Amino acid sequence: MTQLPHVLKRIRLNLARSRQHPGGSARHGYEFVAPLDDSGHIDVEQWRKHRAHCRVRRFWDGEAGEIGRLVHKPGGQEHARWVFDYDEAADDDDEAGYRFGAHVFRPGEYVSIRDEDGEMHTFQVATVEAAA
Repeated sequence: MTQLPHVLKRIRLNLARSRQHPGGSARHGYEFVAPLDDSGHIDVEQWRKHRAHCRVRRFWDGEAGEIGRLVHKPGGQEHARWVFDYDEAADDDDEAGYRFGAHVFRPGEYVSIRDEDGEMHTFQVATVEAAA
């Protein structure tokens, strides 16, 4: 069994309250591995070292799950953006985290993700634990 570096965390995001899901939904969301610094922000330098381990699993009730990678791409408001990439050969499947570089990933915090159709969804950080 491979021992992963301690900076890598498994983060679960559950869909927050929305018109379709007034109570939120634990059956809609993402689970991904990312390196977090001591303040709970994604650490770009550690991501560069461990990017092969930075994977994402999208789960959406009633749909087949998707497996991809957490990728740091140039451009966007922060001059770089974090995306979930499910197919390296295509750009149209990327789901972009809104200001992921500025967000703290701790249970109870909220983040937004723009899906492949361009629709923005809000998620609550449900858990953050060691990725081992």
